[in-house]
Amino acid sequence: MAINEEIKSRFKNEKHKASVNLLYTAYWLKDRLIVALRDHDLTLEQHNVMRILRGSHPNGMRVKDILSRMVEKSSNVPRIIDKLAAKNLATRVVPEHDKRETHVTLTEKGIKVIDNARITIDEITESLLKINDREAAALNSLLDKARG
Repeated sequence: MAINEEIKSRFKNEKHKASVNLLYTAYWLKDRLIVALRDHDLTLEQHNVMRILRGSHPNGMRVKDILSRMVEKSSNVPRIIDKLAAKNLATRVVPEHDKRETHVTLTEKGIKVIDNARITIDEITESLLKINDREAAALNSLLDKARG
């Protein structure tokens, strides 16, 4: 359904329409991903941290490096890591040589959870996004261009 029909609105111009459409679509997708991750007892932010840590496994990452790679930059990464540690999905290690830096790694349980969640996210993404790979590449190019 077209965005103007979906939210019953008119737009000043195509750029305004595109910006509203982009926000609307982002929240639409986010809502569906949040629901899907509930089955894995994860929030979207916890999934994002775990996805980042999975990419660096078996090496740990510093908290500030995790933050720099987050999709949502306003996330409270130390609090998210606390919650992951409480679920035994991640561990924190403070190196002896620099007590200011905390390194975070996934536990074996965390690896299993993120791998299973990734399957769910991939399935949801494939079923929701009604575009092919060529269209996705064009969309990615336009979004990169929009961010300048």
